[in-house]
Amino acid sequence: EYASARLSTLNSHYTSPVVIQAIYKAIGNMGFKSGRILEPAMGIGNFFGLLPEGMSTSRLYGVELDDISGRIAKLLYPDADIHITGYEKVDFPNDFFDLAVGNVPFGQYQVNDPEYNKLGFSIHNYFIAKTLDQVHPGGILAFVTSRYTMDSQNTDVREYLSQRADLLGAIRLPNNAFKANANTDVVSDILFLQKRDTSSVEAPEWVQTAENEDGFLVNSYFLTHPDMVLGKETSESTQYGQDYTVVPIPGADLAGQLQKAVSLVSGTYQEAVLEAPKSSILVE
Repeated sequence: EYASARLSTLNSHYTSPVVIQAIYKAIGNMGFKSGRILEPAMGIGNFFGLLPEGMSTSRLYGVELDDISGRIAKLLYPDADIHITGYEKVDFPNDFFDLAVGNVPFGQYQVNDPEYNKLGFSIHNYFIAKTLDQVHPGGILAFVTSRYTMDSQNTDVREYLSQRADLLGAIRLPNNAFKANANTDVVSDILFLQKRDTSSVEAPEWVQTAENEDGFLVNSYFLTHPDMVLGKETSESTQYGQDYTVVPIPGADLAGQLQKAVSLVSGTYQEAVLEAPKSSILVE
């Protein structure tokens, strides 16, 4: 158990309540009230614990790789359907969920999932791609992910996602957003995606990157929506040289910043379209 927990710390980023509450605020603004909610990397279930009262009739589904965290989550949320295993081993049906939320694992390694291996995606992008398949068209995916989902020079991941979903909004968090909860300084983004019912042909703005004033590659969305970057973009010295980062604005209140940013996320949740019955005879 100790070895399992230690291994999971490589990509465990426990999400602060202020970030979770902001995500739910944005989802509520889109008109979501109740449905099947999936959290595919749930830890001990912070997203479940902060579910707004107005969404409390939802059915909760979770997946957690770490045995200890997963068992704690099962005790905290006995009515939820929680699987303690790797996401690649869970076989939820496609188009099943109305909403997916969470903080996906970050890393430069891949998950061995035969259905998705051909994509060659890193773990965070794999989680997004797989979850998108499991949300119904019109449903919402709201994930905290590595900034490299949006900023990587290679556009393959964003091209793949943009063909299957519309970006309703993205919020770039300052590098201390997870300091209190996970003791890590990392720049991450909240992405709000809505699954499309038809494939997109034209690549939207957010597929591309461009250099910012300091010469770092940044997603075009953030270059044209600087108010969605909740801090000051600058550089920091790393073992690989100078790198892009976002430092918090002195004295700024992250909760207030998030409240303003989520008000700029636009979109309307669409309920699943039920298939028409094949027969006019209704069976009770």
